[in-house]
Amino acid sequence: MKLATLKNGSRDGKLVVVSTDLTRCTDVSFLVPTLQAALDDWQRIAPHLATLAESLEHGAVPSERFHEHNAHSPLPRAYQWADGSAYVNHVELVRKARGAAMPESFWTDPLMYQGGSDAFLGPRDPIPLADETYGADMEAEVAVIVGDVPMGASEDEARDAIRLVMLVNDVSLRGLIPAELAKGFGFFQSKPSSAFSPVAVTPDELGDAWDGGKVHLPLNVDLNGKPFGRANAGVDMTFDFPQLVAHAARTRPLVAGTIIGSGTVSNKLDGGPGKPVDEGGVGYSCIAELRTIETLESGAPKTPFLHFGDTVRIEMKDQTGHHSIFGAIEQTVLKYEN
Repeated sequence: MKLATLKNGSRDGKLVVVSTDLTRCTDVSFLVPTLQAALDDWQRIAPHLATLAESLEHGAVPSERFHEHNAHSPLPRAYQWADGSAYVNHVELVRKARGAAMPESFWTDPLMYQGGSDAFLGPRDPIPLADETYGADMEAEVAVIVGDVPMGASEDEARDAIRLVMLVNDVSLRGLIPAELAKGFGFFQSKPSSAFSPVAVTPDELGDAWDGGKVHLPLNVDLNGKPFGRANAGVDMTFDFPQLVAHAARTRPLVAGTIIGSGTVSNKLDGGPGKPVDEGGVGYSCIAELRTIETLESGAPKTPFLHFGDTVRIEMKDQTGHHSIFGAIEQTVLKYEN
């Protein structure tokens, strides 16, 4: 089934079930008001939501047109948002960009940071940016929402706890990252609010593209209407979602509604760092990777980070390549005025 949260003036919005083709939705507030409430009581609530989803497909329940512009992130705020870096190719490239060596342990022990989860952006909301010199960049990712995960959970327990899958634009301010990491205490100001896809889906909606730990489909990233990235989320993912969830739960439990991100989707090409889409490659899911490759090839980056007015679109189609699974994150960078 597919679930979305519609904006209704409250912080947490209104939960709806969405049709498979993303055209219609039905209000489920009589059953459960929000996605977080559903996740808190998933074993009891999920079967009822699934029945409503089936009824929606057959036109057996009242419905209305589903407009992605009216959707908030599926969880407008969450108890926890922890983002991994499962595509080590991406880590290697961005570290090269700032002259940092990559320890061998990065291939065996996942990187993860805890991001701000109190104020996510809607999938069609603008990206507020105070200063272009901050170096705003998109980071297209896949994420899962889990149920309760006990401390020290095994990978099998972590896999069983995955409730929903969605997409992410994990906005980064590249100009602030080096100085902040140099303090030795991690990201904060360099990681503003993220946005998630209009719809979160249960893993079964992905069919054969979901293997229990990875989504084997291209992640489409467009910048100002032009193809920027087409990397396959199931390729070059060093750590799958059960590994990431188990890593996050190693020393503490995760409560229902915790979001775990994959990190920026990134593919190699013939053992190398990849090529732009217009040169026959699958491109990139963030600007920083392209800038790193430009630096390696010509001594300096050519592609700028995001400017005011730039528009980013992130979407994943089904195996036919014709139908959107999660709806699209489409955001324009706007000058933030206090």
